[in-house]
Amino acid sequence: MAGTIYIVSTPIGNLEDITLRALRILKEVDLIAAEDTRHTRQLLSHFDIHNRLESCHAFNEHGKVDSLLDMAESGSSIALVSDAGTPSVADPGFLLVREAVKREIPVVVVPGVSAVTFSVTASALPVDKFVFRAFAPVKSAQREKFLSEILESGMTTFFFESPYRVSKTLEALSQLAPDCQCAIIREATKLHEEILRGTATELAAIKRDWKGEFVIGVHPDKR
Repeated sequence: MAGTIYIVSTPIGNLEDITLRALRILKEVDLIAAEDTRHTRQLLSHFDIHNRLESCHAFNEHGKVDSLLDMAESGSSIALVSDAGTPSVADPGFLLVREAVKREIPVVVVPGVSAVTFSVTASALPVDKFVFRAFAPVKSAQREKFLSEILESGMTTFFFESPYRVSKTLEALSQLAPDCQCAIIREATKLHEEILRGTATELAAIKRDWKGEFVIGVHPDKR
């Protein structure tokens, strides 16, 4: 009888955000496949969980999936975790889920915190419909095209941004659509959590050395 693949959400900052169900699954499975075993080991140690760990990240995912699924077909239960948040959301996970479904191996999602849903809720932007676009492009020309597409879409859009490019992104937005409504979500659930809201122009005027992890929300309309 085949085992089960569990897709387990983990905290994005505050360790209290992990669910009781996630803790139980992480204790009970035969193996935890982790994006970074060192990072996950710290989480497990905090909750006194001592389980077998293997790495499964963006650079070895294609080579690992078959062996993980072979284990599951032999009856082992496996939990997949990313460093923070929900696997598959701009993190490894999609390939494992897709191939498990193809092999008819049970996949169980253990939901929890996500930087995306946190930002959607905290932004105070219209989110009756919204888009998530993972990371903004690094190069200026591609980033400007990316932002132009967001502004033309008519929908609130959320994306991840590096602290080293937050100022450049806000400046580009302020030039393309000075009055569009934006939100900066920084260090969600962590000690220095910060949410800034305003027009692109207002936020671009903030001069500081940005640090931390960021989600930016953009609503094309002025309201």
